[in-house]
Amino acid sequence: MLDHVFTDAIGALRDAVESAFLERQAFEERFQADVLLGDLTWETSYSLPGEGSPPRTRADITLDWPTWAQSAYRSWYIGEPFDEPPRVEIEIVLRIQRLAKAPDPAAVLGVLPEQSAAVGNEKLDRSGPTLETAYGSDLDDVEYAIEVSYEGTYELDEATLADGSVLDEHFGAMGGWIASTLVRLGDLQFDFLPPEDEPAS
Repeated sequence: MLDHVFTDAIGALRDAVESAFLERQAFEERFQADVLLGDLTWETSYSLPGEGSPPRTRADITLDWPTWAQSAYRSWYIGEPFDEPPRVEIEIVLRIQRLAKAPDPAAVLGVLPEQSAAVGNEKLDRSGPTLETAYGSDLDDVEYAIEVSYEGTYELDEATLADGSVLDEHFGAMGGWIASTLVRLGDLQFDFLPPEDEPAS
């Protein structure tokens, strides 16, 4: 892994989530670079253990490192002042899927807080829900999903830039928060389709 504050943030968040005993979804982790703009993006997905494939509930996590943040980080690294400290942009999408019927969005929002656990001095803000309907080729097979995203930024002050181990403390609460939120979503009384590795009853 590169010695870079963005990869330190990735490692801190990954450690927090895996310490909460969540399962990473196979082949769902990506590290991408925008060739034209220079932005870096890390994406991964986690679920509660033992939910089958695909899981009933899932957390899709995205960290973005925009070009302007890299410029500010480079200025700090070579000892130059910067006008604005670099920030990591964070999005966590909480998703309920494999639903046999269209869910009640109010029931979903009823168990979700308006903000996430703290990431350093910041919290992520909740968006409105998005409802998804997927039809099979004969239009008889219908599957529903609903997702709610939390978005915000994490500012890297000079103390954090100088000592990346601070990130472990700042991201530490996110693992337990994601796990407990997935449990609350999984406890909602919705009708679910069987996982792909089990026959329909």
